[in-house]
Amino acid sequence: MQTEIPRLVRVKPGALDRIGAYAARYAFRRVAVYFSDGFSLELRDRLRETLCSTGTIIAHEKAVDSIEVKTAAQFAHEQAANVDAVIGFGGGKALDVAKYVASLSKRPYLAIPTSLSNDGFCSPQSSLTIDNKRRSMPSTVPFGVIIDTEVCLQAPPLLWLSGVGDLLSKLTAVEDWKLAFHANGTEVDDFAALLSDASVYQLMSRPTRDLEGMKVLGTALMLNGIAMSICGSSRPASGSEHLISHALDANSKRPRLHGLQVGVATYLISLLQGNQSQLIANLFEKTGFWSAIAEDPFDRGEWIEAARLAPELKSDFYTVLTSRDCLKEIRALLDTDPWLQRCFV
Repeated sequence: MQTEIPRLVRVKPGALDRIGAYAARYAFRRVAVYFSDGFSLELRDRLRETLCSTGTIIAHEKAVDSIEVKTAAQFAHEQAANVDAVIGFGGGKALDVAKYVASLSKRPYLAIPTSLSNDGFCSPQSSLTIDNKRRSMPSTVPFGVIIDTEVCLQAPPLLWLSGVGDLLSKLTAVEDWKLAFHANGTEVDDFAALLSDASVYQLMSRPTRDLEGMKVLGTALMLNGIAMSICGSSRPASGSEHLISHALDANSKRPRLHGLQVGVATYLISLLQGNQSQLIANLFEKTGFWSAIAEDPFDRGEWIEAARLAPELKSDFYTVLTSRDCLKEIRALLDTDPWLQRCFV
């Protein structure tokens, strides 16, 4: 079986203004563009200008304000026969909808994230809703990933920190995957696990919010999406730390950015696993992640409830939370660990 990977990859300053040339190179003469609701007019104008400069026609243009599966399916029905490619432009909602539309209409998909808050822009799934409940829907892997590092650098710093948190979760996700192998024989794809682990060490070489740091983070997050495509599973990128975040999304009075929740959960889970906790804490300190969380701490009670609910979210998904009753340990860690103490009220 051939693994789907992006054929077109550009991670550099000014990449946005080259999209017209990329579309022309692959004969994408008519495209559909899905962008975030309330998205920057300046960035939309830049995309239009670069496409028009090479004669590429924007046949459909939609602002994404709903991530309901039915809405995305309707978009696909409207534009399926009329375009050569689908472009997702902006944040996670627009990219997830565009990716799903491309998958349903069997058209090449170009992902153009304008921030690097998580690895979803290159994953083989779309996070959509069915009756207001989040679901991961199988989707196409992008034909192209275009990351303009200058544009991403202009996004709010909290989005970059969210991307850092999501990236470091690969350490605990892979460890949970290995625990599942030893507990019940869950198959581990060694190459996918290696690729996911390596992306974290890539960030260690440049944990800075600058142009080069954006390139490193964007490339690392993209490789995580490819790791999931290689093994046909979310295992190399998502473990018990993601289950806690999903439980928070469903039950918290004020859910936060995915990568912020996942990042704190990653450190917590690493302590339960006995797995690289100091490395994670040090990277969070260098990037300013801990300070950002301390400025707007989480609710301790909500997190304990999320940790209780997390193992029940996927009954066949073995993790450290499945291996034993961890709630007593978690309560103690939230009260005594010097890093976690700053994260909760």
